[in-house]
Amino acid sequence: MNSPSSSSSSSTIGDANKLAVRSSIVESIRGCGISGQRVDKEELRRNLTMPQYLRFAMRDSVNLQDATVGERRCIRDGEYDSSVAPLTPIIVFINPRSGGRHGPVLKERLQDLMSEEQVFDLVDVNPNEFFQYGLGCLEKLAGHGDTCAKETRERLRIMVAGGDGSVGWVLGCLTQLHIQGREPVPPVGIIPLGTGNDLSRCFCWGGSFPFSWKAAIKRTLHKASIGPICRLDSWRVSLCMPEGTIVEPPYSLKQTEEFILDEVLEVEGELPDKVICYEGVFYNYFSIGMDAQVAYGFHHLRNEKPYLAQGPIANKIIYSGYTCTQGWFFTPCTNDPGLRGLKNILRMHVKKVNCSEWEIVPVPTSVRAVVALNLHSYGSGRNPWGNLKPEYLEKRGFVEAQVDDGLLEIFGLKQGWHASFVMVELISAKHIAQATAIRLEVRGGEWKDAYMQMDGEPWKQPMSKDFSTFVEIRREPFQSLMISGE
Repeated sequence: MNSPSSSSSSSTIGDANKLAVRSSIVESIRGCGISGQRVDKEELRRNLTMPQYLRFAMRDSVNLQDATVGERRCIRDGEYDSSVAPLTPIIVFINPRSGGRHGPVLKERLQDLMSEEQVFDLVDVNPNEFFQYGLGCLEKLAGHGDTCAKETRERLRIMVAGGDGSVGWVLGCLTQLHIQGREPVPPVGIIPLGTGNDLSRCFCWGGSFPFSWKAAIKRTLHKASIGPICRLDSWRVSLCMPEGTIVEPPYSLKQTEEFILDEVLEVEGELPDKVICYEGVFYNYFSIGMDAQVAYGFHHLRNEKPYLAQGPIANKIIYSGYTCTQGWFFTPCTNDPGLRGLKNILRMHVKKVNCSEWEIVPVPTSVRAVVALNLHSYGSGRNPWGNLKPEYLEKRGFVEAQVDDGLLEIFGLKQGWHASFVMVELISAKHIAQATAIRLEVRGGEWKDAYMQMDGEPWKQPMSKDFSTFVEIRREPFQSLMISGE
């Protein structure tokens, strides 16, 4: 017979599951456009579609990777004298591999609503190429006095149809416009096709692509044309490891020149004479520990058996099943419990709010995953940091979390059971700190590998017993501009 406490617990979990299903259904109905106003197709096309001469000029510049090609063509033909810029010209980047492989059909629909030249397949066109040559063409025409090109460039907005990884790729490419002083930088909206879609959820574009997508896509483009502009922090991860370390970094990490460690901090392990360095940028989260290990295993399973990945729902089912096999819930009894926590391999320093000095932050013994979170959404729409009361914030020296506040929320997950209750939002995660910068020193012992991930891209990080591996996280100087889907 169940005890009263266990019955109460089961009832609470059941209620939480019902609420989650109900909210998911409501979200799908909203996404289908049932509750929204009717959007006139022809009016939408007029507001979004660029004049033909600009579309062709940009297309030629991108295809030939020369911004002057389209410029010369327009000047020669004199086509721009009487053209008028659309109210909100939109360029769409689409990842056809996202969303259960529905990308090609969606691409045709988008091209029908705007034009073929304004929809780019991420398999064929690198966003950097478009921003360098396509936008470069517009800027050159504007420099020759083309008012239509100038206004089109100033009003341009970007939509990304894909998952968080695709959105992050485009945002990273747009950062180059900041660096090059090519203002204004276009804001970005999202058509959610991925599995988690936390960036999309955070900016009110929904957690999944709706069933009635043909009707919904018109409303989505209309929202993209009128939505308010928000700001989003981005964070640079610098990874430094002993030379000779064999690592397969994710796409988001690129090898770079050696970076200088802050010498104010003491190093627990020895520094190698030669190192290898990687850098990358994340927008949602960085994590180290068991959650990254599970993600790493899932990604390898999906790559080996791609027929299993037929859409977001299938991905989530496989991911949940894989989690249960990785020892997060049931760790073998032969393992020493004291060896499971990250405290054994991890030393963490942070710079807290309104403080320029590094401070060591102890990692709780029970914590098996540490997450540095930028958004309010993690793990397909959960908020593990929680909505904290003012009294608690004041007591811990925290401030209310925002996506543009220059702070990361650092929390810990103990084991699978703890993480499960956090993910259904019955409890909050283990609050560790809020920080403007983070430095992690990782050194092996009983462990041979650590697992890390940023924005859902995991990798296995080999560890040395003799030399430390360092991870430094700092905010990028430029904030990304996002379109709100509210």
